[in-house]
Amino acid sequence: MTHYFRIAVNLPQAVDEYDYHLPQELEHLKLAPGALVLVPFGPQIAQGVILEEIAQSTIPETKPILEVIDPTAVITPQLIRLARVMSSDKINPFSQWLSLFLPNGIVQRSDWKYEITTSPMKTQLTPTQKKIINLLSQKGPLTKKKLERLLLNRDWERSLQQLVRQRMVKAQPILNPPSVNPPYRRQVYLAMPAHEIEHFVAAHAIRPSQAWERRKRALLFLAQEGKAVQPSWIYAESGANVADLKKLAELGAIRIQRELVWRDPLAGKVIETEEFFELTAEQQSNWHVIQGALHRAWEGELVKPILLYGITGSGKTELYLRAVAETIENGRQAIVLVPEISLTAQTVRRFQARFGSKVGLQHSRLSPGEQLDTWQRVRAGLISIVIGPRSALFMPFPKPGLVVIDECHDDSYYQDSQPNYHTANLACKYMEIAGGICLFGSATPSVEQFYRAKKGEWQYLHLPKRIISQQKSSLSETGSSGIFSNVGVNPSGEKEGELPEVYVVDMRAEIRNGNRSIFSRVLQSRLRQTLISGQQAILFLNRRGMATYVFCRDCGAVVKCPRCNIALTYHQSGSGEKTNDTLICHRCGYRRQMPKRCPQCGSDTIRQFGVGTEKVEAEIKKLFPQARCLRWDFDTTRAKGAHEAILNKFNDHQADILIGTQMLAKGLDLPLVTLVGIVLAEVGLNLPDYRAAERTFQLLTQVAGRAGRGLLKGEVILQTYQPDHYVIKTAAAQEYEAFYQQEIELRRSIQYPPFTQIVRLEYRHTDLQKVEAETRRMANEVQAWLDNELIQSIRLVGPLPCFYQRISGFHRWQIILIGEAPQRFLQNRRLGNGWRSEINPISLL
Repeated sequence: MTHYFRIAVNLPQAVDEYDYHLPQELEHLKLAPGALVLVPFGPQIAQGVILEEIAQSTIPETKPILEVIDPTAVITPQLIRLARVMSSDKINPFSQWLSLFLPNGIVQRSDWKYEITTSPMKTQLTPTQKKIINLLSQKGPLTKKKLERLLLNRDWERSLQQLVRQRMVKAQPILNPPSVNPPYRRQVYLAMPAHEIEHFVAAHAIRPSQAWERRKRALLFLAQEGKAVQPSWIYAESGANVADLKKLAELGAIRIQRELVWRDPLAGKVIETEEFFELTAEQQSNWHVIQGALHRAWEGELVKPILLYGITGSGKTELYLRAVAETIENGRQAIVLVPEISLTAQTVRRFQARFGSKVGLQHSRLSPGEQLDTWQRVRAGLISIVIGPRSALFMPFPKPGLVVIDECHDDSYYQDSQPNYHTANLACKYMEIAGGICLFGSATPSVEQFYRAKKGEWQYLHLPKRIISQQKSSLSETGSSGIFSNVGVNPSGEKEGELPEVYVVDMRAEIRNGNRSIFSRVLQSRLRQTLISGQQAILFLNRRGMATYVFCRDCGAVVKCPRCNIALTYHQSGSGEKTNDTLICHRCGYRRQMPKRCPQCGSDTIRQFGVGTEKVEAEIKKLFPQARCLRWDFDTTRAKGAHEAILNKFNDHQADILIGTQMLAKGLDLPLVTLVGIVLAEVGLNLPDYRAAERTFQLLTQVAGRAGRGLLKGEVILQTYQPDHYVIKTAAAQEYEAFYQQEIELRRSIQYPPFTQIVRLEYRHTDLQKVEAETRRMANEVQAWLDNELIQSIRLVGPLPCFYQRISGFHRWQIILIGEAPQRFLQNRRLGNGWRSEINPISLL
C-alpha cells in the first residue's frame, strides 16, 4: 500500500502544501510529523517538512520522496501548529514560518549554478550583463548566492535571466550540503588489563627499538589515565605517532573509535552554586500569583500572559528563577529570552548557579556547530532551559511550559526580515498551543504592553521597590570605601535600595558660561570624586565613532555614503603617527579614508562635527589620564566572546569607566557602579517616528537604572539641550506611569497603536524612477480595493520616501495602512516582486 504525505517545501516560491508519496525502497521507514525529507520541486531538489500522512492524495500522479534526512520530528508538533496560526493571521505563507524554525546547521539550501555556454558579443550586452559574463569568465561556474555577493547593490537578476533565456548562460539547480558536520572525535581505549602491558610488549618487540619504546609509553599512559583519551594527548605524553596507534590497534592492544562529542559553549565554565534567596514581601506576593498561573496553565486552563512591571533593581530575575525551577520540577522545559547577546553571559551565570548543566545557550555569536549542538541536545532531552535572544524561542522542546522575556520592551525582540514578528506576540501564541505561560518583565514596558496589562488582557504585577540581594550585600565586606547610604531596612528586616538621584544639566547654560567641553562641570566633578573613591562610572552616548559627520566649512557639503545617502561617521584608530582616519557607513558598512579636500568645492577646510563613543573615550583619557577605560559598542564587540570579556573585566574592577551605546541599557547588574553620565540625552528623540519619544524614555530610564544597584548610593548626570521636554522630565524623575499617561493620550489623539494597527509596505530598487512609479501604482491599487469594498476603518498614508531614502544602493519608498486589522485586509492579495510587508513595525524610518 502506498503511503502519501503532505509536505511543506523549503523554497521561497513554494507557498502551498504539496502531496508526495513514499517510494517502495523507503516504505520501511516510519515518518513522524515534522520529519525532514528531500523532494523534487519543479526542476529543483529541496528540503521538505512532513506535515501529516494522508489516506489518499487528490493529485492523480504524486512525485516520490527522494530521501529521508531525519524520520523523527525536526520541528515539533507545537511549532507546526504555531506556524499555521501565524500564517493565518499574517501576510507571510505557512512554509516561510516553518523555515524560521529549522536550524541553519541542518538546512540544505536549494541554489542555482551558472556557467557560460558561448562567448557572446559583449557590445550587445547591458553593463550589468557584461559584468556577469566577465565574472563567469574569470571565476568559472558561480552559484546564485555567490553572484549576489559579487554584484552587491545591482539589480542583476533580471539581466541574468535574459542571458539564460538567450542561452548564453546555462543554469543548473543544485542543493548545497549542510553547513555543519556532526561533532565526532576519535577516542582511544586501552583494550587489555594494565598488568599485561609488559608481557604484550615483550611478546611483540622482537628486538629493542624506539618504535616499541613509544608504543609502550602510550599503553602505560592509557593505563595511568584509566579512561578513553584523545590521540593528541597520547602523542604529547608518549611521543607516539599515528602509525604507532594504528599498529597497536591491529594487534588488539587498543581500540580506536569515533564518538559524538557535543560542542557546548558553557563546557568548562566554573560557576559557584547559589541557593534561592529569601523573597521580599512584594516578591512573595507576586510569586504566589505566578506559581498559581503556571499550574493552572499546565492543567489545561488558558492563562493570560503576565507583565511583571518592576523598577530597575527590584528583583525581577529572582522571580524568573523561581518560575523556571517550578517548571522543570514539573517535568516541563523553560525558555528565557534576553534582548542582547551582551546580556546572555550575566544571565547564564545566574541560571547556571541555580540549575547547573540543565542550562543551554543559543545565540548568533556562537559557532554554527555550537548552535546546532544546543538544538540537538534540546531535542535529545539533555537540556531543560535555554537562554538567548529571540531565536531561542524556537528550540524543539517536547513540553515547553514557560517563556520568560526579560526587558520585554526592547526593540531587538522584533524581527523586521520576512516573516516579521514581535517575539512577545509570537510567544503568547506558542504558550497557548503548548499549555504554558509567558512571563514578561521590564521597568519600561512598551506603551502597547502596558496598555494591554491595564485593560486586563494581560495579568499585571508590580515590584515598586529596589532591593539589595544577599549576593550584593556581601560586597559591603569587600567593596569600595564609602558610606553605604543606599540601604534602608523595612519592618520585615529586608534590605531596600533607593533609585539613584538624577541631576539634569542644561548644556545651553554650560555653553553660555564658557564650557565648550562635551562634559558639564558637574559631570567632570562627579567623575573625579568617583575615581578618588575607587568606585566605577558609566558614560552613555547612543552614537558610535569619533564624530557624527564630516563636512566642508566653506560650502557646507556633508560627506555621505554613495550607497545609502546618509552621513558617514568619522572613526579613528591607532595613535601618534600611526593614526588611521576612516569614514564608515553604519548602515551598509561602506568605508573610505578621510578626504583631504572637499569633494564638492575642493576646499581643504574639512572638519568633523558631533560626538560619538570614540570621542568620549578620547576626551576622558585627556581629562583623567590615570583612569582605566573600557569602550563597549558594536565596534569593540565584533569578535566572539567580546561581550563577556568586557563585562568580566569591568565586573572584576579592572576598569574604572565603561563607555558605551545602548548595550549599556540592557539590564546589566553592576553593583560597584555609583555614577552614570548621559552625555547627550536627546539622541534619537527628534526623529520623525511615532515611537521616538518612547524609545528615548526607555533608554534613559534603563541606563539611569545601572547606578546604585549595590550598597553604594547612585547618581545620574543627565546632560541635555531640551530640559523641558516631557520625555527628559519623566525620565529624570524615573516616573514611567507619568510618561505613559502623556504618551497614551498622544497615541489616542493621532490614532496610532495600541488604538489601531499598522501595515507598512516598502518597495526597494536601484532605479529611483521605478521605485516612485511602482509605489504610486500600488497606492492607487490599494486605494481602489478600499473604495470598492467600502472600507472606511483603514486609512492610507503615502506613497512617500522613507526617512532613510537609500540603503546599500537601494532606493526605498513606503505605503502605510493604519486602522482596524489592515493585515487581514491585505491577506491573500499578492503584492508582487520587490514588495515587503511589516505588521506593526517598531519604526517607520
